[in-house]
This record gives sequence, structure tokens and C-alpha cells, in this order.
Amino acid sequence: MIVVQEGTLYVGFVTSNLANGENRLISKVLNKGDVFVFSIGLIHFQFDVGKTNAVAIAALSSQNPGVITIANVVFGSKPSISDDVLVKAFQVDKSLVDHLQAQFWMNN
Repeated sequence: MIVVQEGTLYVGFVTSNLANGENRLISKVLNKGDVFVFSIGLIHFQFDVGKTNAVAIAALSSQNPGVITIANVVFGSKPSISDDVLVKAFQVDKSLVDHLQAQFWMNN
């Protein structure tokens, strides 16, 4: 769970290993006072999208988050995680992120 104290955050998580094979992105832009709950054990992110630094308080509910196929979740979500988020998170060029998102990860 995350509570925004100052600034603006783009946050989200991606569902994983569903029966239909879909990895769905659930995301929202949070402002001061907003709260977001991440489903336990799923890949998630927070990205400062405001004009000032963001401050947030996070709370964790488990030391054992489970197992997730990260590549499928991160690069194969629908809708896609923003290129800006992935470029910053992995510190790679946008062209590489675009290439990875274009792959059909579920059958690789």
C-alpha cells in the first residue's frame, strides 16, 4: 500500500499468470492524500510525474511475495506500461523497451 504525502506519482501493478494468459496493467495517477493498494506478490511500480519531488509512505504485508514471471508481466502487460517508466526503471534506451514490448513473451 502507498499513501502520497506530497507531489504526484504514477503507480501501477500488472496481473500475472492468469488462466487466459493475459497480463493486465492496473494503474492510476496519485496526488497528495491519495492511497493505492497493490495486490500481494505482483510486479508494481511508482514513478514521480510531478513538477516537484514526491513523498510517499509505503506499507508491506508480507516477506514472501511469491513467484512471478517478470519479463512476461513487465513487457507483455495490456495496456503496456509507459515507455518512460520502463526506460527509467531499467536504464535503457526507448528503442530497446519498444523492441521488448513488441515480442510475444508468453510463447518464448
